[in-house]
Amino acid sequence: MEFTHLDDNGAVRMVDVSGKPPTRRQAQASGWIVMQPATIALLSRDALPKGNVLAAAKIAAIQAAKRTAELIPLCHQLNLSWVDLEFETLGDRILISATVRTRESTGVEMEALTAVSVAALTIYDMCKAVDKTMEIGGIKLDRKSGGKQQGSAQYRPKSSILVMSDSISSGAGKDRSGAILRDGLEAAGCNVEHFAVVADEPAEISSMIEGWVREGIELIVTSGGTGLGPRDLTIETLEPKFTRRLPGIEQALFQWGQGKIRTAMLSRLAAGTIDSTLVICLPGSPGAASDGLEVLVPGIFHAFAMLRGEGHGA
Repeated sequence: MEFTHLDDNGAVRMVDVSGKPPTRRQAQASGWIVMQPATIALLSRDALPKGNVLAAAKIAAIQAAKRTAELIPLCHQLNLSWVDLEFETLGDRILISATVRTRESTGVEMEALTAVSVAALTIYDMCKAVDKTMEIGGIKLDRKSGGKQQGSAQYRPKSSILVMSDSISSGAGKDRSGAILRDGLEAAGCNVEHFAVVADEPAEISSMIEGWVREGIELIVTSGGTGLGPRDLTIETLEPKFTRRLPGIEQALFQWGQGKIRTAMLSRLAAGTIDSTLVICLPGSPGAASDGLEVLVPGIFHAFAMLRGEGHGA
């Protein structure tokens, strides 16, 4: 879980995760509490003075997981979908494992670790009257899934970026969106083979895209020309070239954009394939470029295994 960061002055501050799309996330943690075999025997028979130890420990752990943000400074408050505890009783110890799930913008590692810790403390509290030798230890994160680790295919496509803008191509404006896309794809491990700026002219756009497709570029991301202005011609130019539309990508981009700014509904972004090249047309604003990267990376990389016929799980 990302919950703290040092700013330029060395002060601790909370990490902003508002730019991350919610995904299904899970974490599993474990630990143990050692005690005398006689205490284990009493616990197994529900013969301890305070009653059913493991039932109380499970309830306490679930409550603690849900209140982790109140216990750990700067930890994000999350809506947990599911918390479960399992106990295994051995000769001289109880093994504790916790599983926590959510659909949020950051992970639940701390919630799982907190659940194990509080379960162990509750067992300690309920057994301390008969056992002064107990020891808690081994608390660790066993595994986590979701977020960027979820579906992070290893393959990275040969990529190119095309910016469509009359003002930028003429030198009257400065590109920001294309630079964001290039930096984001390179940070994700992609080799950006080409970066070009053209005017909002269908012939120039078509020539550039067709040349990259013939060259074998696998991912083309365009920026600009998706609005309602008379010179916004990207969609009209490229849609007829699509051999397949990819409405799922379009819907994900629309939904994420509208969650941030209402005027995103006026955009005409598009996604599809031209032969074996994946083409994604984004609006020309820097915010749209950043949002596009948040939605697309890394999940979009699975598309290339599928395009090569390697199936969904490659």
